[in-house]
Amino acid sequence: MNDNELLNALSQSRQKFLDEIAKVIIGQTQTIDHMLIALLSRGHSLIVGVPGLAKTLLIQSVSDILDLSFKRIQFTPDLMPSDITGTELIDEDPSTGKRAFRFYKGPIFGNIILADEINRTPPKTQAALLEAMQEHKVTAGGHTYPLEEPFFVLATQNPIEQEGTYPLPEAQLDRFMFNLKMDYPSTDEEIQIVQNTTGDYDTTLSKVISGKEIQQYQSLVHRVPVAENVVSYAVNLTTSTRPNSDKSPDFINNWIDWGAGPRASQYLILGAKAKAVLEGRPSPDIKDVQSLALPVLRHRVLPNFNAEAEGMKIDDILNQLLETVPM
Repeated sequence: MNDNELLNALSQSRQKFLDEIAKVIIGQTQTIDHMLIALLSRGHSLIVGVPGLAKTLLIQSVSDILDLSFKRIQFTPDLMPSDITGTELIDEDPSTGKRAFRFYKGPIFGNIILADEINRTPPKTQAALLEAMQEHKVTAGGHTYPLEEPFFVLATQNPIEQEGTYPLPEAQLDRFMFNLKMDYPSTDEEIQIVQNTTGDYDTTLSKVISGKEIQQYQSLVHRVPVAENVVSYAVNLTTSTRPNSDKSPDFINNWIDWGAGPRASQYLILGAKAKAVLEGRPSPDIKDVQSLALPVLRHRVLPNFNAEAEGMKIDDILNQLLETVPM
């Protein structure tokens, strides 16, 4: 397939995907789109939402539709790094009686990994997952084991219950491409959810995209050309989040302690490219970058006490920044 044929195939695959997931998930259109964008960008997503919004069901449904292996890791305070990556055990050959160490793979060896309530486990266990996210491999006993591609981590967090949790440090949050906020459904959506889940409703999902096709689409995203002015806008937007830089407005200097690093600029462009090809367009524009600014930047920009005292949330500050940075 040439790139134009791949572009058309991806648009058709996206529509089939949305048709299938609509059988199970009502609403949450933006979250679903952002998950697809992250997958095509070879990124990972952190999903933040209160209990009962179907975060786990959404991720399970995505894996069913994409014909990928799915592993769920329920994070708890006593979870150890080896519970995620795997461990070496002594294995005895029944025929010879010879003993040797053998590596038993952990649940990280899958295509789609659900890290449920990632902030419930200690930092050393969080770090084991985040290392695999960055390197796409696991090292144990002096041997390196590559993870199967495509490899996609979706972590969840509950924003309201913070007792007994270990918040992810900013350096580890930076490994996630997106920080996605799942909101409550509208009244009409909730009525439909209740009707579907309390009656005799068939929720069998068909597989519409294979792992091989996803890898082809991921390669296509990296080949998409981007105009220089779009790249310049993404970099200017990221630079403007850094206090006391030559591009930062006064309210950033007043409300922000730390701004976003270069990885934010990279993800803004990669995400814009993925968004464009998902919509059947050959190249992204500045509006694509703007539409992804909140999920890319909200976990990379750290507000200070002044912002908290004035009741300014990070999304409010970023929206104000989007109005300030010239296109």
